[in-house]
Amino acid sequence: MDLDALSGVIAYKHTGDTVTTVTAAVDRITINHPLRSMCDLELTGQITFATGRSSMEIALQVAKAPEKGQQVEKEDVLMTCAFTMVSLDPATMKPVAINPLQLDTAEEKRLFALGERNLNEKKALAKKALRKQAPNDEESDLIHAMWLKQLEYHGIQTHVPGPPLLGFPIDISIDPNLAIRKPENVKYMSSTVLHSSQIMQPQYRNRHDFIIFGGFLLKQTFELAFCCAAAFSHSRPTFLSLDPSTFENPVPVGSVLYLTATVAYTDPLLVTPSTGFSSSEDPRAKDAQVQASDPNKFTRVQIRIDSKVRNIEHGETKPTGQFNYTFSVETDIKVMPQTYSEFMIWVDARRRAERVRASSTGEEEGADIMGRDGRAHE
Repeated sequence: MDLDALSGVIAYKHTGDTVTTVTAAVDRITINHPLRSMCDLELTGQITFATGRSSMEIALQVAKAPEKGQQVEKEDVLMTCAFTMVSLDPATMKPVAINPLQLDTAEEKRLFALGERNLNEKKALAKKALRKQAPNDEESDLIHAMWLKQLEYHGIQTHVPGPPLLGFPIDISIDPNLAIRKPENVKYMSSTVLHSSQIMQPQYRNRHDFIIFGGFLLKQTFELAFCCAAAFSHSRPTFLSLDPSTFENPVPVGSVLYLTATVAYTDPLLVTPSTGFSSSEDPRAKDAQVQASDPNKFTRVQIRIDSKVRNIEHGETKPTGQFNYTFSVETDIKVMPQTYSEFMIWVDARRRAERVRASSTGEEEGADIMGRDGRAHE
């Protein structure tokens, strides 16, 4: 909630009070260096990208408060994130143009270019959504390998005595005596779902009319995601990151907010596409498991939160956003989809995890965005 509030302060410092500024999206929250002791924290932020349209990107940092006159050291940075804020006309609630940034130094130009790159990446990712791009060959192989593993759990065998007809097995039989017992650390995705519903109270509204504060919504989704990861793993999860998330529709005071949490993906994988082995059994997967002393001791768990709001008087229900949290748990546990819809949730989550790996270098490049003149503090 504090990060969203600081974003609003920074946005109004740029736009003034003649417009209404709302949170449009959270462009990833990442834990850089976990806290090891109790200490004071310093929240800093600045606008890094604004072209003169209605939106602006605000980069934020949470770090251990430095001594007076000292700069924040890299290892003292706890968290970095970016918020996208949009300015609206107070009367019509339509987007309005704001002042663009004036770039005077090489550092300001670097940050602006980084914000522009983030915007282009978001546009490119939108084109690769599952609604627009079907699973690729590797993803299809993984889906098939997990489906075969499910058949083994139920004693279902596939027989192909000759060339398969149109690529499908000729015979499928069921022999319960041959069923492989599903490991205790493998959970079906449908069994991981948690729900919550609550009426939106006026004390959580923002400064504009009677709309719920975006920071409060993030808090509620995080708490449910934490509970879902804890119930799934029977351990205390460690928060790692929040993927880019967009607020689709406002949540008015007096409406009912419905949240659904699902374990969407676990890493290391349950199977590999070519062998069907468990990732912990496949010798080729050992090198890919970068863990502590025991490669199977920790599991990355991605929790998907689907949210919707319902108008009590009219019964109208609208989606308010999708939030994807990643946690680390100190246990070896896997999630297995069963239906096509669950497999699509799994594929979407896997794509997010792969993008995080691919962009890790770029995140380190853009992490050093504070400690300069003109920043806002809390």
